[in-house]
Amino acid sequence: MSQLITPPTKTPVAGVSAGRGRLPRWVPVACFVLGAAGAVLLGLLTALNAATVVVYTVVLGTLALYLASRRVEGPRRATDRLVTCVVVSAFGIAMVPLVSLVVEVLRQGLKRLDTEFLTYSLVGVVGEGGGAYHAIIGTLVITALTTVISVPIGLLTAIYLVEYGTGRLKRAITFMVDVMTGIPSIVAGLFAYALFASILGPGVRLGIVGATALSVLMIPVVVRSAEEVLKLVPNELREASYALGVPKWRTIVKVVIPTAIAGLGTGVTLAIARVVGETAPLLVTVGITNATNLNPFDGRMATLPVYAYYQLTQPGVPPEFAIDRAWTAALILIILVMGLNLVARLISRLFAPKTGR
Repeated sequence: MSQLITPPTKTPVAGVSAGRGRLPRWVPVACFVLGAAGAVLLGLLTALNAATVVVYTVVLGTLALYLASRRVEGPRRATDRLVTCVVVSAFGIAMVPLVSLVVEVLRQGLKRLDTEFLTYSLVGVVGEGGGAYHAIIGTLVITALTTVISVPIGLLTAIYLVEYGTGRLKRAITFMVDVMTGIPSIVAGLFAYALFASILGPGVRLGIVGATALSVLMIPVVVRSAEEVLKLVPNELREASYALGVPKWRTIVKVVIPTAIAGLGTGVTLAIARVVGETAPLLVTVGITNATNLNPFDGRMATLPVYAYYQLTQPGVPPEFAIDRAWTAALILIILVMGLNLVARLISRLFAPKTGR
């Protein structure tokens, strides 16, 4: 009973050197500080700009960390640190244009983000003053009309593809949806204009034409997102409903759609955010006006993307006031898109199926 128990000997893992240490937590920071010092010194000697100094800082800091880790921790850990630095650097590079865009739009757009800009149109305005009330209303009206057209068609198409479609017809519809997903926006605008011009005559500019053009872009997005969400509904739920004698259409309405409602709502909201900032189709189909028009079936309508485009390309004299209005319109568009994305996340959180017992 008093025998000594010898502890089991640890078998070294292949590729890991015994006795390797670990770098202290402060070493990575110190490596990049040294890299920054070397990059600044190199910039002073060769007159590099700030962006190049940042690039040299990342490269030199990563190289210093790799060499230190390879010396102390071994090649495997050094390679891991190298890949981590590369991934983080790639993320930083991807964030640079986004952050710079948001900062610049905020800096320029906040100059005119006031009550006048949100409540006045451009009727009678030549230089300073005026707003984008008519463009905001036009964007909301055309986007709502686009949603009314696109969502039923997109959802019913997705339901057919998932629940009913078979054979060549399903493959043909899937192929056409894939083609429409990659169609250029200007082509959608030309299609809608040609369609209505053949009925109402050339030169037609109506809100419904713009909504039709945006629907060509929005429908395939709704179909694709809804199709993927409906495929995630377990087949066991459908089979249990069929076993109780429930017809297929009622199973879809009462079981499949309620189960997938969170994903469907998120997909529709993101599809709206996809088309709300389109400019090229609305340039062709809707045009621009300085007055407020609430009727998409009568005359031209102003929209935020087209409003910003004309304020920037045809600013008048002096141009500063129109350019400020263009920046503020761009800021409102970003706020709308961000709001729609937040709504999509809220829908996904609130209507997600409860998994708890």
